[in-house]
Amino acid sequence: MWDFDGTLFDTYPALVEGFIKLSQQDLEKSEVLKWLKVDSLTAFKHYGISLEHREEYQKLHNYYSKTHSVPFEHLEDVLSAVDNNIIVTHRDKESTIYLLEKFNLIKYFKEIVSVEEQGFTRKPHSSSYEHVLKSHHIDLVVGDRDLDLIPARQLKIKTVAFQNRNIEADFHIDNYADFIPEVLKPLQGI
Repeated sequence: MWDFDGTLFDTYPALVEGFIKLSQQDLEKSEVLKWLKVDSLTAFKHYGISLEHREEYQKLHNYYSKTHSVPFEHLEDVLSAVDNNIIVTHRDKESTIYLLEKFNLIKYFKEIVSVEEQGFTRKPHSSSYEHVLKSHHIDLVVGDRDLDLIPARQLKIKTVAFQNRNIEADFHIDNYADFIPEVLKPLQGI
């Protein structure tokens, strides 16, 4: 099971750009990124932005991500090596599908769960993961933030932290070129 933003696609430049535009402040991009890597609610609170602007932020993020976001290098190699790829994301389903189709990656996914659109409580709540487990066997959850991995740990599913060594995970990788030898082979006992 995969998170989308910051895990499958490098959407952080778009997230940061949208957040700074929404804030109408002169903010340091690296500092904004640090807060967004925790989660958007924490970033809103830190910068004193009302949560009433979340929908506007999502629209800005979707707009910027269509032109500024790309899949991470070697991702397709990993997706093609796995039989059961599912996405669970806070991103809206339409923009998720748009980016997957744009880069010809949609064929690798059996299901896309858009947490809020489908009425689930936001991660780290486990309801969206529990929904997926009703239909699919999941051995591994990959995410770039702790909130992606907390529900997996609660459900006793192995975890991979992508480009974030500051969170608890069974595996930590910084590049998908390392995924097969460092994660898949040990899981499969090869």
